[in-house]
Amino acid sequence: MALKKLKPVTDGTRFRSVNAYDLITKTEPEKSLLAPLKSMGGRNHHGHVTMRYRGGGHKRRYRIIDFKRNKAGIKGRVASIEYDPNRSAFICLINYEDGDKRYILHCQGLNVGAVIESGSGSDIQPGNSLPLAEIPLGTLVHNVELKPGKGGQLARSAGAGIQVAAKEGKFVHCKMPSGEVRLLPRDCKATVGVIGNQEYMGISFGKAGVKRWMGVRPHVRGVAKNPVDHPMGGGEGKSSGGRHPCTPWGKPTKGYKTRKKHKLSDKYIVRRRK
Repeated sequence: MALKKLKPVTDGTRFRSVNAYDLITKTEPEKSLLAPLKSMGGRNHHGHVTMRYRGGGHKRRYRIIDFKRNKAGIKGRVASIEYDPNRSAFICLINYEDGDKRYILHCQGLNVGAVIESGSGSDIQPGNSLPLAEIPLGTLVHNVELKPGKGGQLARSAGAGIQVAAKEGKFVHCKMPSGEVRLLPRDCKATVGVIGNQEYMGISFGKAGVKRWMGVRPHVRGVAKNPVDHPMGGGEGKSSGGRHPCTPWGKPTKGYKTRKKHKLSDKYIVRRRK
């Protein structure tokens, strides 16, 4: 995958770079794997805004992704590599031997025509899914489960990969992209390889309108507001806030730890990311 820098024909294209999409082989999605997706605008089922600065954006349809990879013992062939508007990674359409079709996350080294499989005893090659207990130490994996059979939850965005660091009893030490080392059950499934589209983080959007297409609305700084709207607002001229950074409701932020002690999950963290 490569990035394409646009010529500065207009102000909006002066610093803009886009994905070349040279890996994409099909533009129309598989109709049987589509689902409607309603734009919520940052609101929950009560209609209350729980995520600010969201709304608008282009209409999307959800692609049903197979995160569980439970087609054990049945081989599948990569039919196409497609764009997914709901995530930073690309997706692959898999045609299985029994006639079933499913989408999986695209990883580096997985090309059209490649054969993949899942389940215990699968080969250690990109796109194959098998338990962590059977994956050699040092291997990079993605779409890793937190609980056996629940489906992959970790390392699903572009360029993400988790390293299998050690094996100890019923658990496997996994090093996250953040540097955190976490214990995961040996029976949890993981897919071999690193998620593709690594250059995604190098894209320069170039103008605010691109973020509006994505459904992201303008984020106003607290110091630019009035005192009635934010604790850091007001002041003569351009003031710096006059207090430690905080939310509109007075809670400290930027370094303030908000994570509560989790008795169930804390014991599985061997090394924290900070």
